[in-house]
Amino acid sequence: MKKLVRDKIPEIIEKAIIHVADNNEYWNSLKDKLIEETNEFINNNSQEELADILEVTYSICSYKNLKLSDIERIKTKKSEEKGGFKNKIILESIP
Repeated sequence: MKKLVRDKIPEIIEKAIIHVADNNEYWNSLKDKLIEETNEFINNNSQEELADILEVTYSICSYKNLKLSDIERIKTKKSEEKGGFKNKIILESIP
């Protein structure tokens, strides 16, 4: 059952057996957690699950020494160049 959990979970779950991940395990666990939280959002469609995705995203940025402002700038640039997803456009094929 090894999985990355929030920092206060050991205080909440009595008798939890835990260890602190090394960098490699942490990075792989962050990626797994992003997939887990994304799947939970897909299944539940709730703001809480979307907030969990954001929490994992912030943790990834921190671990990779990425600035959120840089990520936001890249997002804005891509949106300006290619648009966003507001118009609900579905690509059916490319001839």
